[in-house]
Amino acid sequence: MNTLARPIVLLHGWGLSSKVWAPLQAELPAASALDLPGHGSALPAGDSLAAWAEALVAQLPDGAVLVGWSLGAQLALHIAAQHPHKAARLVLIAATPRFVQAPDWPAALPAATLADFRADFDTTPDATQRRFTALQAMGDSRRRDVTAALNAALTPADDTHRAALATGLKHLADTDLRASIGSVHQPVRLIHGAEDRLMPAAAAEWLADTLPDGRLSVFKDCGHAPLLSRPADCAALIQAFATEATEGPQGRALPSPPPEGVQGNLGRPCVSLRAGH
Repeated sequence: MNTLARPIVLLHGWGLSSKVWAPLQAELPAASALDLPGHGSALPAGDSLAAWAEALVAQLPDGAVLVGWSLGAQLALHIAAQHPHKAARLVLIAATPRFVQAPDWPAALPAATLADFRADFDTTPDATQRRFTALQAMGDSRRRDVTAALNAALTPADDTHRAALATGLKHLADTDLRASIGSVHQPVRLIHGAEDRLMPAAAAEWLADTLPDGRLSVFKDCGHAPLLSRPADCAALIQAFATEATEGPQGRALPSPPPEGVQGNLGRPCVSLRAGH
């Protein structure tokens, strides 16, 4: 395959819209961005994560490089496992297979915290969305700019979108993809903020260690949205990965060097976070 022809498709996170990718698309103009079901200008698509994934699959070209952020990363993982012809490679930003904590999964948001968000969204949706964006920007050296960019890209919690937004929060509460990670055989590049207060970097470390072909780059001084605080560096990693053709002895693509200020990592053991331990 001509690696230069791989289409790059961007999938945003909960409560936002495809507008959130504008800074990265300025650096990577060939990339296209989709709205998640019921977000932005997209129609709703049922109540299950699988239904949301199917709605996205219908819009995807074959052999795409899927770039998923947060909830978008979970959808990208699901698509890669269930529709491998649609995803040649994955770039997962602030990714986790499971968003909430469990006895065998501490590297996540406390379940009670997300339950509070869901309850608050039912009564004060606009304020709850802004609390969520504030949490995503925490720990970032560009916190104020990131918060402003997130708020500018929100999907409004109006009568048109509110039900789908509530469904998205349910996906964050219920989704656990750990059992299917071994089915994702595509090369995966993980990008995570070292100061992410919403999703600990240990979740991305577990993915890098567990995926058959996963590599992790950690961005210093970044929170949950490195696509906004470090768009040029994210774009450089995505572009290099999307066009990468060199393979190692076992057919595994050799890693390209990370940008300055980014810690490259092939994944290290996180045994205490493995499912069943």
